[in-house]
Amino acid sequence: MAETLSRQLLNILRSHAKDSLLSYKKNGAYVPISTAEFGTLVERLCLGLNDAGVKPKEKLVLLAENGPWWVMTDYANLCLGGVTVPVYTSLVPEQIRYIINDSKAATVVCGSSELWAKVSAVKKSLKSVRRWVLLEGRGPRGVLTLSELLERGAEKALRQPKTFERLASAVRPSDLASIVYTSGTTGVPKGVMLSHSNFASNINTLASIVGFSIRDTNLSFLPLSHVLARMVAFAFLSRGTSLAFAESIETVGENLLEVRPTILVTVPRLLEKIYGRILDTVLAGSGLKKKIFFWALRIGREHGALKLKGRDPGAWLRFRRRLAHRMVFAKVVAKTGGAIRFMVSGGAPLSKDIAEFFYALGLVVLEGYGLTETSPVISVNTFDHLRFGTVGRPIPGVEVRIARDGEILVRGPNVMRGYHQKPKETREVLKGGWLHTGDIGHLDEDGYLVITDRKKDLIITSGGKNVAPQPIENLFLKNPYFAQAVIVGGNRKFISALIVPEFEKLEAYARRKGLPFSNRSEMTASPAIREFFMSEIEKMTRHLAPYEKVKKIVLLEREFDIGRQELTPTLKVRRQIIELKYKKEINALYK
Repeated sequence: MAETLSRQLLNILRSHAKDSLLSYKKNGAYVPISTAEFGTLVERLCLGLNDAGVKPKEKLVLLAENGPWWVMTDYANLCLGGVTVPVYTSLVPEQIRYIINDSKAATVVCGSSELWAKVSAVKKSLKSVRRWVLLEGRGPRGVLTLSELLERGAEKALRQPKTFERLASAVRPSDLASIVYTSGTTGVPKGVMLSHSNFASNINTLASIVGFSIRDTNLSFLPLSHVLARMVAFAFLSRGTSLAFAESIETVGENLLEVRPTILVTVPRLLEKIYGRILDTVLAGSGLKKKIFFWALRIGREHGALKLKGRDPGAWLRFRRRLAHRMVFAKVVAKTGGAIRFMVSGGAPLSKDIAEFFYALGLVVLEGYGLTETSPVISVNTFDHLRFGTVGRPIPGVEVRIARDGEILVRGPNVMRGYHQKPKETREVLKGGWLHTGDIGHLDEDGYLVITDRKKDLIITSGGKNVAPQPIENLFLKNPYFAQAVIVGGNRKFISALIVPEFEKLEAYARRKGLPFSNRSEMTASPAIREFFMSEIEKMTRHLAPYEKVKKIVLLEREFDIGRQELTPTLKVRRQIIELKYKKEINALYK
């Protein structure tokens, strides 16, 4: 097995020839890029960068939209022996400035003129940068274009035909491959240093236990600047699996029908939305349609539960399951393109109910767990070892143990080298040779890992009770009237919640009940609406301990937003910022 990303790239070019290794939407249709064309473009880009002065071990910031050029620029830099620093396109100029300066990047690659405008706004303060590249269009004087780099690379390839392979082969497993900045839920982002062997260990292990091949296609829509999306792209390509890029998160539904992927890597929020839309459609139908759907769902759940236990469902149940598929499930599966073999969910906890719902329909969701610091996968469910409500067993070669306070500790070849220029923070998180994840959880009797919450997110009430907010928030998000929820109550007598309603559904409810409103402000201020939400919360939390139950709520008029720094680029809640912004409203709950 190749232990560097550059050698994996050389192996892809030798072993996985196909007409459509990558594809992207252009002028209304998907355009394929063959393995041979992919290899030629990566080589020319690599040699073009080299000809422009980019040297091994230098840092290259990659600020670009998802697509083939993101992947090819990354591979080109890695084959050159460079260090890629991916940056989210959603970041504001000041955040981009911090990452460029902290990483000491010598090269900045921008995907478009819009992203160049962000860099340009802070360009004067970027002292380490010696060269600028624009992948789309033409920038101001001194900015290299993609066509210029490719032309220089092609000329160098003719002059020195063995240079690309020599550079790619010279990269060592221990060499730094990337600095990936954490999303900073609790403070300043930290640059996680990941080596080629860190990534390679994850790639090779996942390929051996999950099972994907040259016959598969993945629809890619998660930002490649996120370590999960990037690592699975490496992994899929290493086995010849095709990558088709969605135009945007908004067009995923349309692109699924066009691409007909066999694999989908997603986040729980998308699955929650699909789940909600399916139920909305069913509930809006006739009484007969509802009865048929819920009959089919019951059969699917019963059949699925027996399969998970390794028991034979029997001829009669198998017959009813086939009937349920023809009558109901086939229509749902068709909307995913009809070819999905499995979906991978990561980045946040997935509700057990939702995972079981999709399994009943015939769509398998393999939930996993990991961190940027672990390249990223620590554990994952597989077809052979699947248990909903858990994030699977630790992957081969990775050790997991639980500290006395419940914190998950990890050791293995996927664990980072440390935080860039932060020796103190590195020593703290790698105490005793184990990575302290900051997550709370436990291993069940069969070795499956269960995540409870973030250690720093635990709420301690004034009565000394520990409350894990995430499970409660996830409970709320299964309700169709809840769009977002944040639990608060640290050092208070009881816990409360900030809730963003699903306004489209709430407006329909208000009209049905004859509740007057002219805008969102009036709706969220309505005592009747607040009472409705409290009654929904009471129904959902009957099983919780008294100190875990939400006593008061604030209904907010808008969703939490990345641009306002309330969410990370991976849609994780920045609790400290939200609690600070809504301090007045929270304090009013406890008067």
